Formats: sequence, structure tokens, C-alpha cells
Amino acid sequence: MAVRYRCRHCEVEMGTLPFDADETIRKLHQFEIGEIDDYIEKNERGETTVHSICEHCEESLRQFPDYYALKKWLQ
Repeated sequence: MAVRYRCRHCEVEMGTLPFDADETIRKLHQFEIGEIDDYIEKNERGETTVHSICEHCEESLRQFPDYYALKKWLQ
């Protein structure tokens, strides 16, 4: 199964790894205990999605740091 990278704010798909790389993802991204469930999602079909942040949303957060306090700041 492929691994998809999606922005956790605007839901745009940023890229796809064409192979199953669950263990590699866990090693690449340095997650704290309990954080992994916030960023990596596996659906009932076995597809893995990594919720990250796109360049556009990252720039917006840089300009408006108060948005960090909001769980979902795009409507």
C-alpha cells in the first residue's frame, strides 16, 4: 500500500510514497510518545496517511502564530 502525505490544515495531498513504509516513517519522523496517533492514520483498507503541513500553511502560521492555538483554522 502507498503512503500518502496530506496537510493537516488544508487537506491538500503533498505526495505519495508508492510503497508501504510504515516502519521507515516512524524512524524518519521523530515522534514523542503518544504523538504518532496524531500524525499517522491507517484506514480500514490498510492505507497509511501522514498528516504534515504544506508550505502554504506553514507560511500562514509563520505570519499569524496565534493560529497554532487553533485545532482547525481553515474553514
